Amino acid sequence: MARSIEPKCKQCRREGEKLFLKGEKCFSDKCAIERRNYPPGQHGQKKGRLSDYGGQLREKQKVRRIYGILEKQFRNIYKQADSSKGVTGDTLLKLLESRLDNVAYHMGFGSSRTEARQVVRHNSILVNGKRVNIPSYIIKPGDVVEVSNKAKSQLRIKSSVESASNRNVLSWIEVDTKGMKGVFKEAPDRSELPATINESLVVELYSK
Repeated sequence: MARSIEPKCKQCRREGEKLFLKGEKCFSDKCAIERRNYPPGQHGQKKGRLSDYGGQLREKQKVRRIYGILEKQFRNIYKQADSSKGVTGDTLLKLLESRLDNVAYHMGFGSSRTEARQVVRHNSILVNGKRVNIPSYIIKPGDVVEVSNKAKSQLRIKSSVESASNRNVLSWIEVDTKGMKGVFKEAPDRSELPATINESLVVELYSK
């Protein structure tokens, strides 16, 4: 399976903001953005002006990195959004948010999307009582996502659930932290997603 091996903290520094790729480290003073908020590399501290294309490309790369998706897969998701009814940018984000690895992350079954993806891959997640090990599986409204009985004793999952319980619960997800299960109530509205994402730039890039 193809995957990105670029260091997570460098990805955040390249985009100039926290992408929350390293779990609890992102909430501590050890976060790379807190210590070196400039792009990595020899010329990282030199500020240059981005062209329109450069801004669109950076935004696309940022969204890809947030959700941990490689270029070919991201382009396919965009094509699906573009061929669907509604606003393409909004549909794109809804599809990304509905992925099993992302839903498992929001429910606290992984400290980061990368860890949640591993948990899914290792057959530790059930959807409506059936084992699903495909991170890109699209969760539908009303689906129940839970940790398998065998995996509930894993320390990393228990630690992730405990840490997530101390944060704000998203309105489109209902979580039972003790039972390690949750319900995906609906795909989120655009207003409920981070304002730091400018999906219109991604649409402009792929529309050329």
